[in-house]
Amino acid sequence: MSDHFKVKMQSIDDYDNRPKAENPVKIQDLTLRDGHQSLFATRGRTEDMIPVAEMMDEIGFWGMEVWGGATFDTMHRFLNEDPWQRLRTLKRYIKKTPFSMLLRGQNVVGYRNYADDVARAFVEKAAENGMDIFRTFDALNDFRNFETVVAAIKDCGKHFQGCICYSLTEPRMGGEVYNLDYYLNKAKDLEKMQADSICIKDMAGLMAPYDAFELIKALKETTDIPIHLHSHFTSGMASMTHLKAVEAGVDIIDTCMSSYAYRTSHPAVEPLVMSLIGTNRDTGFDIKKLAEINVVLEKDVLPKYKHLLDDSKVSIIDINVLLHQTPGGMLSNLVNQLREMDALDRIDEVFAELPRVRRDLGQIPLVTPTSQIVGTQTVNNVLFDDEDEDYKMITAQVKDLCYGLYGKTAVPISSKLQKKALKGYERGTKPITCRPGEVLEPELEKSKNELKGLTTDLEDIVLYTLYPVTGKKFLMYKYGKETPPDSLKARTLEDVKKADEIMAKAKAGKLVEKSSGQAPAKGEHTRTFNVFIEDEYFEVSVDEPGGQPVITYAQPPVAPAAPAMPPQAQAFAAPRAATVPAPQPAPAAPTPSAPAPKPSTPAPAPKPAVSDADGTPLTAPMPGMIVSYAKEVGDSVEKGDPVVVLEAMKMENSLPAPVSGTIKSINFKSGDSVSKNDVLCVIG
Repeated sequence: MSDHFKVKMQSIDDYDNRPKAENPVKIQDLTLRDGHQSLFATRGRTEDMIPVAEMMDEIGFWGMEVWGGATFDTMHRFLNEDPWQRLRTLKRYIKKTPFSMLLRGQNVVGYRNYADDVARAFVEKAAENGMDIFRTFDALNDFRNFETVVAAIKDCGKHFQGCICYSLTEPRMGGEVYNLDYYLNKAKDLEKMQADSICIKDMAGLMAPYDAFELIKALKETTDIPIHLHSHFTSGMASMTHLKAVEAGVDIIDTCMSSYAYRTSHPAVEPLVMSLIGTNRDTGFDIKKLAEINVVLEKDVLPKYKHLLDDSKVSIIDINVLLHQTPGGMLSNLVNQLREMDALDRIDEVFAELPRVRRDLGQIPLVTPTSQIVGTQTVNNVLFDDEDEDYKMITAQVKDLCYGLYGKTAVPISSKLQKKALKGYERGTKPITCRPGEVLEPELEKSKNELKGLTTDLEDIVLYTLYPVTGKKFLMYKYGKETPPDSLKARTLEDVKKADEIMAKAKAGKLVEKSSGQAPAKGEHTRTFNVFIEDEYFEVSVDEPGGQPVITYAQPPVAPAAPAMPPQAQAFAAPRAATVPAPQPAPAAPTPSAPAPKPSTPAPAPKPAVSDADGTPLTAPMPGMIVSYAKEVGDSVEKGDPVVVLEAMKMENSLPAPVSGTIKSINFKSGDSVSKNDVLCVIG
């Protein structure tokens, strides 16, 4: 053990009055951002953060990450919450601890590089609303994409934390690309940019303990800038990695409260606090206060989200991540997309194809948005390629990457793929080599004009610019132009209690109370129905004497044998992360003297009627959301012309006309969700 880490001899009984350590490890808490993003798809609501906000403010964290990353997208899209308002609200409760956010450089908090005016405005509004630390990363580690946002961060007098995305081309650190020199050179680049701290961002938990020791030690010898380590728990190594990093002299470490820790999240803070007691890296944290916070989270908050947690696995680690390097968020996207396409049995093919796609695209790190770019393209290859053609359906984002709109890749992109992707590309066939922001036209003025009559607020305009389709829908809800659906409402503890009671009755075969009287004989019109409750279903027999249904029994059926599924699919088949309304209690069984009226079942939301126009249909090859149509009814198209842009897994796919002709009908509009094989338009 190195000299700086020797244990001081003191009694654990004197825990509350222990002396301050010589060089305490600083801790940043990620519970209110990356914690719930990793475990339950970023669905944590502001109202569920308030009960612990003041308690967490008293712990002494170096910073609290409360914003950025996927929160901006998820809040307005799935929770009907204004992202800017969350920042203002939390600032009222958390007054001592600096706020930290995850900023994707020129990507801001979206999935492409935005114009300089958008990037500057976003940083300025975030700082104005209370943001203190801007953790800034670029998916390609191309720091040219930092230039605009860093200037804005500095102008606002805020903390610029420069990130280096940690990736591997070998099982351990080394090889021709991601070796020690690579990371040290990147750190020197950040030092030149006047970074206030440097973060090693290990988004998939790939960093081995001894590699961490070597890297942190070398960084501390190279620069005086504080070094911050961010490592997900996914592979199971992160807790060990933390300790070796502490030995090597790391300044700051990321953790979560234990309720929001482990699995694809981060190591818990409490074991680290106890492990360092009595050393000169002692955090100084009060473990009792941490325990009190977890009681509130476990009792009053997490029950609302348990339906989103993946309980399909016994193990809390995923050792396969060391083989495919797929971050947890990307992995759940892949699984959900394959499940919706009835192709989950092909997940092994996806994992086999993924390294090839990553290599073809320049051996890029897998982190938002490049993880989605690689993941979606890999799924497309597996499902749509054939023996005659590779990369048959190339996403818009892959085309942008090949053009250089995301920046410079670690190694050159496959020339064959680049040539195919840029054939007919709207910006040209010759890739750019300059900073991407230099070729992007200003966007805010255009957005202001498109929102005339709805809002002039710059926060709304920035949100809309980042997310034109879902952002516009949210603003329509916000300003009362449209009514948000019930699916966007918060789940309460009362909802959870009702759902649990119904599930308990169902499992006990008591979903419908048995009549105390003698059951009548079954009639000739007895019908059998399947009743679905969450992930289980029950067979219910219904008799109709006199035309009125009378439920006579309810019992679980014998479960059929599940179809065979590859081992990796079994390991990764998580429940879909979506907000699900709580089931409502079943109506009481009618008495013989008072026949019950026929139950009214809410009708599902109607889909647009499919036109009966004669012609060739253009169908959705996968589930997704309509972004836009390039044509209108009556327009002429040639075979292969782009007709509709479909978003799937947050990436855009331009769907071509299957034949030449005239658009006879268009069956959906921008923002509509569609299923696989839905008819999007008819060409005749």
